[in-house]
Amino acid sequence: MSATQDQHPFGAAAINLLDPRLGAEALSASDAFFAPLERMLNPEPAVFIPGKYDENGKWMDGWESRRKRGPGHDHCICKLGVPGRLIGFDIDTSHFTGNYPPAASIDACFTAAEPNANTSWTTVVGATALKGDSHAFVTAASDGVFSHIRLNIYPDGGIARLRAYGRPAVDWSGVSEPINLAAVEHGGYAVACSDQHYGSPVKQLYPGRGVNMGDGWETRRRREPGNEWCIIALGTPGRISKIEIDTAHFKGNYPDRCSIQAGLVTAATESAIVTQSMFWRDILPAQKMEMDKQHFYTSELTDLGPVSHVRLNVIPDGGVSRLRLWGLPA
Repeated sequence: MSATQDQHPFGAAAINLLDPRLGAEALSASDAFFAPLERMLNPEPAVFIPGKYDENGKWMDGWESRRKRGPGHDHCICKLGVPGRLIGFDIDTSHFTGNYPPAASIDACFTAAEPNANTSWTTVVGATALKGDSHAFVTAASDGVFSHIRLNIYPDGGIARLRAYGRPAVDWSGVSEPINLAAVEHGGYAVACSDQHYGSPVKQLYPGRGVNMGDGWETRRRREPGNEWCIIALGTPGRISKIEIDTAHFKGNYPDRCSIQAGLVTAATESAIVTQSMFWRDILPAQKMEMDKQHFYTSELTDLGPVSHVRLNVIPDGGVSRLRLWGLPA
């Protein structure tokens, strides 16, 4: 099955560049009277809590400005976790029904510092009509590299979540030491998997150790022969020299064993990659796993030369918190 990060139409390779786990930040808002801007970037889906109020009114899970009583419109500025090329956005008004903006637009810029009055902005999403309690998936109209976005809402209201899907812009030319080629911030992504009942395999590629058992890839309990698997695309083809498989927080549900196959794919569809992966060679033969532990492998690896994709096999099933694949770009 497909292994996209979220339910969005921009493809598995597009990650949310506005994810705080990648370093995204809420910088400023023209008004945030009812709900702070930081909530809009929360990676978790927005929630609604009936009867919850704070000193300014109804508590809402997102960014919400007060009712505008003069000319103009509200806006906010956010820093992307990593500079990248934008593919599309999810403007999410979940739970905002009588207080969502009727329309929104998005601008973007690239700057090493914080944007200021002299910053030149590029419109990547023109004025777009919004609906309450819904997702508006809109395509970005520029293929430039950007570091910041500005969301304009007309004239005011609340946005539950804003996702900026795209691809990190990575300069591989200066890399001289082994780097995690599978990291999402370096362009790694999950292509496909056999099962993701409890968690998507893309979670394995995020920075840091998992915060709990939900912060990783976990399959259902397998009740038939065989094993579960996921396919990971590296940010760029490279020669893998070190592997980490972390089972943090997985104690009664970690895999009994894990193995990794790898291959160099030049051009193929998702379904073709899945078929090809069955015949890739082992870069890491099956290894016994332990619960809640970081497993590191170097001498156990087979040098297959440059590879672009790996297939992680969990035998027979279970959960993996993080997968890291260190190497040099080919």
